[in-house]
Amino acid sequence: MSTTTARKWNFGAGPAMIPRPVLERAQAEFLDYDSTGVSLMELSHRSETYENLNNKAQQQLRQLLNIPANYKITFMQGGGHTQFAAVVYNLLAWRHHQNKSANAGSGNWRDIPVDYIVTGSWSAKAAEEAKRLGANVRVVCDAKKALGGYKGVPDESTWKTSDPNGELRTADRQAGETPAYMYYCDNETVNGVEFPFVPSKHDPSVPLVCDMSSNILSRPVDVSKFGVIYAGAQKNIGPAGVSVVIVREDLLQTSELADGLLPVPLMLDYKTMTKNNSLYNTPPMFAIYMSSLVFDWLLDPAAQRVQDGEQYHEKDLVGVEAAFARNERKAAKLYKALEESRFCRIVVTDKEARSKMNVPFRISAASKGDPTAVANKAEDEAMETAFVAQAEAKGLLQLAGHRSVGGIRASIYNAMPEEGVDVLIAFLKEFEQQY
Repeated sequence: MSTTTARKWNFGAGPAMIPRPVLERAQAEFLDYDSTGVSLMELSHRSETYENLNNKAQQQLRQLLNIPANYKITFMQGGGHTQFAAVVYNLLAWRHHQNKSANAGSGNWRDIPVDYIVTGSWSAKAAEEAKRLGANVRVVCDAKKALGGYKGVPDESTWKTSDPNGELRTADRQAGETPAYMYYCDNETVNGVEFPFVPSKHDPSVPLVCDMSSNILSRPVDVSKFGVIYAGAQKNIGPAGVSVVIVREDLLQTSELADGLLPVPLMLDYKTMTKNNSLYNTPPMFAIYMSSLVFDWLLDPAAQRVQDGEQYHEKDLVGVEAAFARNERKAAKLYKALEESRFCRIVVTDKEARSKMNVPFRISAASKGDPTAVANKAEDEAMETAFVAQAEAKGLLQLAGHRSVGGIRASIYNAMPEEGVDVLIAFLKEFEQQY
């Protein structure tokens, strides 16, 4: 006797939806990987079989993002929180050695500035971690202060680093100090803010560091504009446990106490990791394997046609280009439905900075068309609770907003087919009819 289960649509922000064909392939290969007779999880990470997989995954990612030859790719344990610290250690070491070679700066690593663009919860956490590690953190743009909340990305011309003759860069020149890096988070998963541009008005000698954890592989990116790109895998790449780090070769610099600053912990040391081809220690093999399967899926034209669905498929695209076209369609129709809704209010007011990956919104019975309408917080939260519960009963999973902000959040990463967004929109309309 066979049974069928109604399809579930996973709108979780991470760990997130993984393409079904990838899960099915992993299932088929689980007990016997590459004709070895054993599971991948039982293989030695020093075996030729695993080394081939490790190299293949790097080559696939290089192809998908068109990564230049002067950039190294490494797979590291942990997620974005781990990279908050790794960036501080590695880039301060690099700038400290640059200063020593040029006889610049004060000679004290604590005087080297590190610049942060804060547009949401994750960039704020990254800045706090850098402060905790003793870095000279400067928040050169704070969206909460500039916009009254994490509702968009302030115009780059207003950032403290944008004017070459402004107070900040003039003071740096007088002190002989150059920032070790400028950091930003390309897509704020909690707040639904996504950069519509790559920052370019800062000192060009300052490497740009970008956290792309929740939108990597969702749209084309010019890697050559960055010093370091990192991404936790559990949103758009694969399961939790591994991070992808893409780093420009000239920035690889380790350090020891004798160098006059804190040593880079070896497990966070980009130079050590790239020198050992991500095999300095036992890597998160299964997470890397699953990531490689996702890369395969993105590069397969047939798989992308299936993901599009016949009713949406317009032309053969593969890789990031296919994902980008699909993501634009999904986000456009979801935001349109929310704007037309009587109850739903999109959190991010800056339309250009609305995320294509994470769409947070609130539900309120107060009329959207009446500026004098007063919301009833208890009533609105009860409506949101009902929305999430009814959605789950219909197979629309993990729609509750982040615990720090509440509300509703639909995460529509690469693995979410357009059909899933259509189902969500249909439910939105159905829910409204109850009120």
